[in-house]
Amino acid sequence: MPDRCTYDYAIVRVVPRVERGEFVNVGAIVSSDAESFLAARFAVDEARLRALDPRIDLSAIRTALDAIAAVCDGGPAAGPIGKLSLRERFHWLVAPRSTIIQTSAVHTGRCDDLDGALDHLLDRMVRPLAPPSP
Repeated sequence: MPDRCTYDYAIVRVVPRVERGEFVNVGAIVSSDAESFLAARFAVDEARLRALDPRIDLSAIRTALDAIAAVCDGGPAAGPIGKLSLRERFHWLVAPRSTIIQTSAVHTGRCDDLDGALDHLLDRMVRPLAPPSP
């Protein structure tokens, strides 16, 4: 059995109208210093976002989420932030902000597989629940 590693994570949410405080979870960011891992994945439910704001600019949302993924990847494509260390990039991504894209508080977990943990977070916290069986 592989060694379990510790990771930090935050849920990414879209707050279409910040003044109302309503949001839809759209992704997750996972970071593990010990494994040199920083990644984000998204599952955007456009219908849920439009239910909160029929005029939402989904193109702008996708651009912002792509920027998060670029910062996770690091390097020149992420601009000056991409030159920071993995840990610094994670802290930059999860810093509190009052914009349309926000993150939850940071939480900690343990797993054998960081990619699997990221998928699990999407299933548990982001993707809509399956309807109950009849």
